[in-house]
Amino acid sequence: MENTYKERLKQLECAYHALITRENPKLDLGNGVFDRYTYPVLTAQHAPLFWRYDLNPETNPYLIERFGINAAFNSGAIKLNGKFLLVVRVESADRKSFFAVAESPNGIDNFKFWDRPITMPETSVPDVNVYDMRLVQHEDGWIYGLFCTERKDPNAQPGDESSAIAQCGIARTHDLKKWERLADLKTPSPQQRNVVLHPEFINGKYAFYTRPQDGFIEAGSGGGIGWGLADSIENAVVEEEIVLDAKQYHTVNEVKNGQGPAPLKTEKGWLHLAHGVRNTAAGLRYVLYTFLTDLEDPTKVIHKPAGYFIAPEGEERVGDVSNVVFSNGWILDEDGTVFIYYGSSDTRMHVVTSTLDKLLDYVLYTPADGLRTGATVERLNALIDCNQVYLKKKPEQRASVVS
Repeated sequence: MENTYKERLKQLECAYHALITRENPKLDLGNGVFDRYTYPVLTAQHAPLFWRYDLNPETNPYLIERFGINAAFNSGAIKLNGKFLLVVRVESADRKSFFAVAESPNGIDNFKFWDRPITMPETSVPDVNVYDMRLVQHEDGWIYGLFCTERKDPNAQPGDESSAIAQCGIARTHDLKKWERLADLKTPSPQQRNVVLHPEFINGKYAFYTRPQDGFIEAGSGGGIGWGLADSIENAVVEEEIVLDAKQYHTVNEVKNGQGPAPLKTEKGWLHLAHGVRNTAAGLRYVLYTFLTDLEDPTKVIHKPAGYFIAPEGEERVGDVSNVVFSNGWILDEDGTVFIYYGSSDTRMHVVTSTLDKLLDYVLYTPADGLRTGATVERLNALIDCNQVYLKKKPEQRASVVS
């Protein structure tokens, strides 16, 4: 028995070490906007062995997994003290999600969880489940984490164990270790998910991107990326929500859409990453898209490329909730590199990298959705016409243009 235990522990330790130290090569021939990488950056197997196993041979002689980790996905992201940090949604085998911090020296690989998960303080009405934290370094000096807090619907009919109420939980920290829990956000909407804090004050007030919903899953008469202001963050109340980016028929966000991470401030405007949802015969399909809002008026969308920016590919399409990519974290590094972190199929975490210049080029010069087939064909023909003119040039003329 002792030899069996030692051999199994050795195998587990070797596999874990190989996983968290594995290099993550960049894939060839991206789309010109961003680069994908070979492996996910985080999976359930990245959870430390001392989370999953009782390592005492006297109490666990067969080295059985005592605390199952089902998934690691949908993380907020921030760079602190030279380290890339993800606040990850970790889902245990009991279906409860909790937050844990994973750290990497380069943002691409070698992610390792901190020894302990985040102990998130509870409100007077405890959360049944928490997930999908957005991190923002606000100009007031705090790092805020906004996340979905889920509780059972108190008005559910007897025997209904599925109806839930989702609202926005708010907590703040300086180091991602010690957290102060604030009151949940109050808005006019019955349910709130995917709420994000704008990184700057607007007219001296805290600004929130919301997603008004009638129900826990269905947007109903709500939907779209909303906007509202609150006088205080300690007891945040949004009296009025306006929709700045609405859901729209036969687009990638016809069912619902929501803000991803907090927008990046650029000289051309506020750069946004969002998720869009449409229905298919196989269920809901989640993709990511981008848009730009005005620097002076963040409620005004000034550029929005047609279609999706990132859609699930390959193994990303398979998981607990298939055909989904979802992002609530990105990092703009000092050199202009942008690290975009996204979960796939509610199972694992990935990264793509781009630059601020490339992302702005994509958003500014990729045509908008014409909202009908004829307009799409016109857009394609316009591109073909431009290329035919270019391709008719002599090779030396083309080279001079490129140079």
